[in-house]
Amino acid sequence: MHSLSPEFLDRLRYDGLQLATLRTLGEHRGKQQLFTIQSPEVLRDLKQVAVIESAESSNRLEGVVVKPSRLKPLIVRNATPKSRSEQELAGYRDALALIHESASDMPLSVGVVRQLHALLYRYMPQDGGNWKATNNDIIEKGPDGSSRVRFQPVAAHLTPMAMNKLVDCYQHALDRHLADPLVLVPLTILDFLCIHPFPDGNGRMARLLTLVLLYHFDYDVGRFISLERIIEESKESYYETLETSSQGWHEGQHNARPWLDYFWGALLRAYKEFEARVGTIDNSRGNKSDRVRAEALNRTLPFSISELEESCPGISRDTVRLVLRALKAEGLVKPTGKGRGAKWINIQ
Repeated sequence: MHSLSPEFLDRLRYDGLQLATLRTLGEHRGKQQLFTIQSPEVLRDLKQVAVIESAESSNRLEGVVVKPSRLKPLIVRNATPKSRSEQELAGYRDALALIHESASDMPLSVGVVRQLHALLYRYMPQDGGNWKATNNDIIEKGPDGSSRVRFQPVAAHLTPMAMNKLVDCYQHALDRHLADPLVLVPLTILDFLCIHPFPDGNGRMARLLTLVLLYHFDYDVGRFISLERIIEESKESYYETLETSSQGWHEGQHNARPWLDYFWGALLRAYKEFEARVGTIDNSRGNKSDRVRAEALNRTLPFSISELEESCPGISRDTVRLVLRALKAEGLVKPTGKGRGAKWINIQ
């Protein structure tokens, strides 16, 4: 489509910071493979936390919320969904599982896109995998009840042709090496969102397709660190850059740089977090994460991060926070407040 045409790609220019970011991401990809070999036990735990956070955050971005006590049973144990929100979460769970297991066998194609959308809706009354039948303008609602059109996607009757063209343009750009894969991937996601091919679930589909495409080029960090959580934590920038970069898209005159910068920044943050977590291994004293986990779960009274840090000398505050977030995702602890004075309690 418009972002993947040879003419558009040829017009793209990158400054020194962008080129340095791309080089850094390539370096992280290389180190990621070493960590995978050296730290399998830590990566196993990271995978479980990442899939919980990914399903929760991607759905919460669309206003779909599930009780914390139901998250782990639904995602890790494949419990049967009991409500519409749980049905949507379970569908995302299944799509994630397929991607993590089979992304290398899932080329970008119309069939794969429709298959993933069908998985999203497999527990819902309505069928997924069907293109939109009516136009679906992207509407922003203000706190005062007002609304405005953020973007007008491709018309419904043109959607099948647009999706076929998106797939063809992506493959052509890839085959001809018209741009770095880390340029082609976010531009493909931008075009997908501008087409908005489904009546619902386009945002979640965009995040699933991001994982698929990154897997194709060995950027596997989404297996261990939730990209969806990172997007949720920066959702204002996520939506702002998408809106900015979609202006003029229909005419092929849009400025993709804000979206590219956001996408690369989110991916870089994921890699830095990944290396920080894997770097907590200390073979002489055992897994640092396990030490923090045991200390937290042995507490009978409310405790603060500072108190937990004092009880685990030699372990960074970042590690303590990461372990608490994992325990929260598992439904084992919960915070009783926010900010510096927040306390945590066991809910076992």
